[in-house]
Amino acid sequence: MSSPIYLDHNATAPVRPQAAAAVARALEVGGNPSSVHAAGRAARAIMESARESIARLIGAPAPDVVFTSGGAEANNLCLDSAVAAGSRRLIVSAIEHATVTETAKASPAEVEYLPVGRDGVADLGWLRERLAGWDAADGRPFVALMLANNETGVIQPIAEAAEIVHAAGGWLHVDAIQAIGKIPVDFQALGADTLTFSGHKLGAPQGVGGLAYGARATLVRRQHGGGHERGRRAGTENVPGIAGLGAAAEAILTANADWSRHAAWRDAAAERLKSVGAVVMGEGAPRTPNTLCVATPGWTSDLQLIALDLAGVMVSAGSACSSGKVKASHVLVAMDQGDLASCAIRVSGGWNTTEADWNRFADVWFEAYQRFAARRKEVA
Repeated sequence: MSSPIYLDHNATAPVRPQAAAAVARALEVGGNPSSVHAAGRAARAIMESARESIARLIGAPAPDVVFTSGGAEANNLCLDSAVAAGSRRLIVSAIEHATVTETAKASPAEVEYLPVGRDGVADLGWLRERLAGWDAADGRPFVALMLANNETGVIQPIAEAAEIVHAAGGWLHVDAIQAIGKIPVDFQALGADTLTFSGHKLGAPQGVGGLAYGARATLVRRQHGGGHERGRRAGTENVPGIAGLGAAAEAILTANADWSRHAAWRDAAAERLKSVGAVVMGEGAPRTPNTLCVATPGWTSDLQLIALDLAGVMVSAGSACSSGKVKASHVLVAMDQGDLASCAIRVSGGWNTTEADWNRFADVWFEAYQRFAARRKEVA
């Protein structure tokens, strides 16, 4: 049997060697970064170096970067801060990750959903009209719009959305977790007020992430205690994880990867699948070059996942945060693709993916499809 092929980077990217080495070095240093002795100062230096690296990667001032336990906590912190600052009504896009939508629903604020078209791109006309009629009693407008969707890879027009939100005096939150390292990301150029990132999507360890915030955002502490992270997030920092995150950021900055090659490999595989009726989600919209969301009418996601996994090819169906469940994607339903939502899989490459990996995926998928089609013909 061929070596396993891992094409689920949007769930978790394999740890980069540079990140693993940085984690090991930080573990040897030890020390609490809040301590003033030599070991503490060494830990603090590791952490601040990593802060500088991630800040350069996302185009943000280093002092405005806050480390958290991951993207989920970072998204929670941003939404909870908006509610604490007086927002009584939250607008979240219909394709947001569960860490945004579930936080919004759990808050005391009312929640509205920014619709998307069949291509998965947010309807900014709807947003402009909605904010034009905003009721001051609802407090400051808050809008959450992710930069790149985790399931389809569709890239959103963030800078244009920022202009609309800011004209209404609002706060724009951008989940950039699936975009960083795959497309250029510049926090300041995008016009985001808060922007979140996650280490394990970049090739850093799981359990570390954070956010950048600008002058228009008012953050509140969700974890109380000491004055860690400039008073934004109490708790002794995860120095080894942060070291790994910084090393992953440096690896991305120095690699200057040609992602256009990845898009070409993906698209070549997609053409093979389309030849037998598979449908690529968001195909007409700008997408991250590593992501393919494809649905095959009549062939359910779970059957595809099983067939691929048995052949040593690892992909997923929708968000990995619905662990242990294969269910219809809310993203595809929002795109008015509900009839295909239960038949979609997500294939996502990354820093160590090769053209051969995409070719192997297409070969295995095609062989499995032919078996499925033959069985369906026999039943008919």
